[in-house]
Amino acid sequence: MLEAQVVEADLESAGLIADVVADEQTFVDLRRQIHAHPETGFDVVNTAELVAGLLKTWGYDVHTGIGGTGVVGQLKLGNGTRKIGIRADMDALPIHEQTHLPYASRIPGKMHACGHDGHTAILLAAAKHLATSRGFDGTLNLIFQPDEENLCGARRMIEEGLFERFPCDAVYALHNGPGIPVGQFVVKTGGVTAASDVATVTLTGVGGHGAMPDRARDPIVAAGSLIMALQTIVSRNLPASEVGVVSIGGIHAGATHNVIPDTVKLLLNMRSTHPEMRERIEKRVHEIVTLQAQCFGVEASIDYKRLVPVVVNAEAPTALARDVLTDLVGAANVLTDTKGMMGSEDFAWMSDVVPGCYVMIGNGVGEWGGCMVHNPKYDFNDRIISLGASYWVKLVEAYLG
Repeated sequence: MLEAQVVEADLESAGLIADVVADEQTFVDLRRQIHAHPETGFDVVNTAELVAGLLKTWGYDVHTGIGGTGVVGQLKLGNGTRKIGIRADMDALPIHEQTHLPYASRIPGKMHACGHDGHTAILLAAAKHLATSRGFDGTLNLIFQPDEENLCGARRMIEEGLFERFPCDAVYALHNGPGIPVGQFVVKTGGVTAASDVATVTLTGVGGHGAMPDRARDPIVAAGSLIMALQTIVSRNLPASEVGVVSIGGIHAGATHNVIPDTVKLLLNMRSTHPEMRERIEKRVHEIVTLQAQCFGVEASIDYKRLVPVVVNAEAPTALARDVLTDLVGAANVLTDTKGMMGSEDFAWMSDVVPGCYVMIGNGVGEWGGCMVHNPKYDFNDRIISLGASYWVKLVEAYLG
């Protein structure tokens, strides 16, 4: 987890925008409405309609159906030529909620367990204020994205012409961080997340009777050895200064006690924070799988897929974000000397095309920090809606000033 100071900042002394704070309950209620009706993947139809309707009400030029169910709200003011993009994700997770809150998910097996309901509410709160105050000169593109959790939505929006239709000089996003105190932000230049890749490994042997393994070629024994061998990639093939992860998230084989199956499937996830290490991990996965299979006399096939690269914060957009946040919450609450995180984020596709900056906003400590995202008992902290919205407003006004 990201390192942070443990004392929450005093939001009363932060540079929150008064009108945003005055309208806070509207967006708390909106966030909870979205939370109670979660939608997953690209199937965020109702959430997208809600977002599009509000943006239209506030005077944005609204475009829908980008990347399936993505929404872009554009507002042009004055004669300025600069263009900024801000992204919020809208999708939930296939998790059965266990919070028992009054606004808990009403859809069995679906839950906003990562705070995308909060991210959407934050950007909408900022959108309303910016449309009313009209305190900038240039083009504002608000990007509401589906299917972040499967690391597919941003890429699809880009493939369907996002930045050709809505050019941006810089693009920004934020994510809540449980365990980071309310009032603190994490912003750093360079890589801030991990690349994520997956592989499905199939080992095929010869099935047989469990009492006569000599008459079979057992893929389960091969799989057991392979699982342990794969763990040497990080411990023995990466430099000690580099960070990587190789995890086995699924093993599928057999149906009963006394039958050796023909096949075993292993589901792998690889994380890396540097392109060279990403290449090395992939190479070693192929080598180890192939040679382990040969050792046990079974055949191996590997379906290796690269999902998403590292989110890289560009120098200029990040410097501006740091200045805006320093003005908002004070230098002591803007954390820049922190480790990255091994989670992945498909905002990486956007920051790979347009210079970008991805910021973590503290979701709180104690009850708010003890439950991480992707947990059935997680909840977004509504106290940070006005804080996040004030950041977006000040950022836009600074960039398009």
